[in-house]
Amino acid sequence: MSHPHLLTPEEKLADAKKRLSLPHIVVICGSTRFMSEMTQADLRETRVGRIVVKPGYDMKSPDGLSSDPAEAEALKARLDDLHRAKIRLADEALVVGDYIGDSTRAEIAYARSLGKPVRFTHPEVDPDA
Repeated sequence: MSHPHLLTPEEKLADAKKRLSLPHIVVICGSTRFMSEMTQADLRETRVGRIVVKPGYDMKSPDGLSSDPAEAEALKARLDDLHRAKIRLADEALVVGDYIGDSTRAEIAYARSLGKPVRFTHPEVDPDA
């Protein structure tokens, strides 16, 4: 007797996106020092019909960090968790900028571990190239 195949959460999400006829979803990754470039990439991706999710909070801006180091670290951890959720939601990642720091390198590795394609605005910075 064969058992029915139970769908993984990722398969359920892919099925739901297909049933809803959602356009391709792109998550923008990279250092928040490239926020204006991320906005330009968002415009380009949206123009061709893709849904775009990107960092919504710039911890490098003057009002981005709390003066309390513990609060700042807790906020960064929450934002990192939120961005990983955006990566799980997306169909592919687009890395913006000509610099890859530790956080962006971790985002790229996470996206690739999930089997997500990763594109670069500056392919020469691809850590796996």
